[in-house]
Amino acid sequence: MLVIAQRKAYVYALLTIVCWATVASAFKLSLQYLGYMHLLFYSSLTACAVLSLVLMLENKLSLLLTYSRKEYLRSAFLGFLNPYLYYMILFNAYLLLPAQVAQPINQLWAIVLSLLSVGLLKQQFKISNFIALLISLGGVLVISTQGNLLDLNFTDPIGVMLALSTTVIWALFWIYNLTDERDETAKLFLNFSFGSLYTLLSLLFTSTLVPINLQGLVGAVYVGFFEMGLPFLFWLRALQYSSTTVQVSMLVHLVPFLSLLVIHFTIGESILPSTLFGLLLIISGILFQQRMKI
Repeated sequence: MLVIAQRKAYVYALLTIVCWATVASAFKLSLQYLGYMHLLFYSSLTACAVLSLVLMLENKLSLLLTYSRKEYLRSAFLGFLNPYLYYMILFNAYLLLPAQVAQPINQLWAIVLSLLSVGLLKQQFKISNFIALLISLGGVLVISTQGNLLDLNFTDPIGVMLALSTTVIWALFWIYNLTDERDETAKLFLNFSFGSLYTLLSLLFTSTLVPINLQGLVGAVYVGFFEMGLPFLFWLRALQYSSTTVQVSMLVHLVPFLSLLVIHFTIGESILPSTLFGLLLIISGILFQQRMKI
């Protein structure tokens, strides 16, 4: 039974990886047809639809009626962090940067999470976390300057700062989410419901709701399914079936490398040697940090 459960864990983990490996390209392609706020709105709505269907299939819709006002306020706050603030900034980063630059920088959130946990979760500060951050930041520097370290000629300084800021927002979201013991699917549904509401209000004040291009709408639905909705559920299942978290967590490091392949073949970006080397540094920093925890 343990072997069968572990096989299921690997299947769900691989499904998650396939989903996440394609979304950087989906972001870039969709933003050619939709504004970043439109993309966020329609993808968030799609995620809500996916998660509500899952809640119905699992007979968990009634859970939403059991939550207190305080718990709904918590969801309102988390929904502001993710999806609203996180994806709004991330999509802007993708507008300014090549996908092969924005996607690897976003991987830095794992180290930022450990550093923020020191202050917010009262975890012990470890020098290994700081060393891991320096290694990964070296990778960010290589990628964002395209290897021209002496010139420090960044691809787009504002885009790089936006991509880096998303790592802080994502880490904060997961820290606050860790202390919330409610059902994961129900929490995600409420997060995306509030995020959709915030985006709708933003659109009403700044733009129109009707998408200009059908291709953009298709892209938004794809992002809603394969970035915001399904992979989170797949990943939760992988963790539930796996004997240990490490056995499936290590597979996630395949995502940025597979993503570069998808970026090359779908968008046509020529993957630079500096991108690969920088990405190796970022992943090395993350692996070093994880190794020091063992």
